[in-house]
Amino acid sequence: MKKVALAAVLAVACAAAQAYAVPASKSVEWNTSMGKVVFKGKDHAGEGIKCSECHPKIFPMKHPGAAMKMADINAGKYCGECHNGKRAFKPAGNCAKCHKK
Repeated sequence: MKKVALAAVLAVACAAAQAYAVPASKSVEWNTSMGKVVFKGKDHAGEGIKCSECHPKIFPMKHPGAAMKMADINAGKYCGECHNGKRAFKPAGNCAKCHKK
């Protein structure tokens, strides 16, 4: 009985840990031609955004990931699905919010 209860607790804990894309205490960074992009956990998971809101609907789970271009993002693809000026800031004119030189 103890093994079943422990397994259930671990399953719930693992599911909860995987519910958010990047923990609020962490960031993911990658280099682009426009400078380093920083995906901040505190700005996404910290706001209650779950992995399943973006993966795999907007972004693939396997590498290599999407080859994102700013024209696509500005047209509402990838990050632009939420960063559209309604749910979150528009990318146009806000380069420094994501790109760090």
